[in-house]
Amino acid sequence: MTADSNPSGPAQQSPAQQSVGELVRDASEQVSALVRAEIELARSELTETAKRGGIGAGLLVAAAVVALLSLPFLFVTLAEVLVAVGLPRWSSYLIVWGVFLLAAALLAYLGLRSMRRLRKPERTLVTVKDTARWARHPTSKTPDGGGH
Repeated sequence: MTADSNPSGPAQQSPAQQSVGELVRDASEQVSALVRAEIELARSELTETAKRGGIGAGLLVAAAVVALLSLPFLFVTLAEVLVAVGLPRWSSYLIVWGVFLLAAALLAYLGLRSMRRLRKPERTLVTVKDTARWARHPTSKTPDGGGH
């Protein structure tokens, strides 16, 4: 009976009896098993982290919604304070509405100014073009003189 026909396989042989090819194959299988185990561990840890992160994010969104729903009460209170100071009710609410319009205008101005400052992702565009050029002609060099 030869080593190849041994039902227990080459894993039962001592390392001195195994060929280099068998040793490389065994090492490759063990590395593959280790990598699969590491990936599974990472997947389970990330799943748990994602669940906890999702719960935390949901609670933060709920808190933000409650805070936003409470804002009308703040502004009604502000208008009533203006009434208590002596302004007519209609003008108090008109003042609060004007404050809202000013806040909206300020936010719109800041948003537009921020949008005007946006730039194209120049480096990303260059690397994408280089990668596409290389993919069409894999034996060519990139403009910087190196290969991929």
